[in-house]
Amino acid sequence: MILSPMRFKNFVWPHNPRVYAIAFERKMAVHKIPFGLHYLQSLGQTRRVLRGEGEFVGETAYDTFKALATVFYEETPGVLVHPVWMTTTAWFAALELRQAPRRNYVAYSFEFWETEGGAGQPGLTARPLQNGGEEGGQTGGAQAGEWHTVEGGDTLWEIARRYGVKLERLVELNPGIRNPSLIYPGQKVRVQ
Repeated sequence: MILSPMRFKNFVWPHNPRVYAIAFERKMAVHKIPFGLHYLQSLGQTRRVLRGEGEFVGETAYDTFKALATVFYEETPGVLVHPVWMTTTAWFAALELRQAPRRNYVAYSFEFWETEGGAGQPGLTARPLQNGGEEGGQTGGAQAGEWHTVEGGDTLWEIARRYGVKLERLVELNPGIRNPSLIYPGQKVRVQ
């Protein structure tokens, strides 16, 4: 199987990282009750973390690493498109050069932190937006923009192509859609 390349903001990996791991965590509280018993309480999910290692090889290896470092220095989160994991908005949290830099070989490690559902936000969950993209108490102005109602067989990629919008922009417009492979008939997707 050939996987699409990993992307973050305007940086596209020339080939996917060699190793990566995705960490999921749920904060739990333990409440002790008499007679040595206890019960557990979920305090909600925390951020998801994607860590990995890779190499850039060839005459442009160090220049490619410098381009990646430039994206790291940007002080804003961005859309992370991973070939296997869901597309998400994330912070580029860490970048490490794993050996003395050479012009034709660079070993590096990286870490991305997902923005939604972080610590202190236990109420955020991965669920589709309903009611025209409104969530919670949003009303009125939440309808601004152009919307598409998902029909059976639609995919986010197909909707992006149909409306002439880049997939990354569609993901930014719809922060409640945490997995572009998971949309539902009747769901509203903002396209403009």
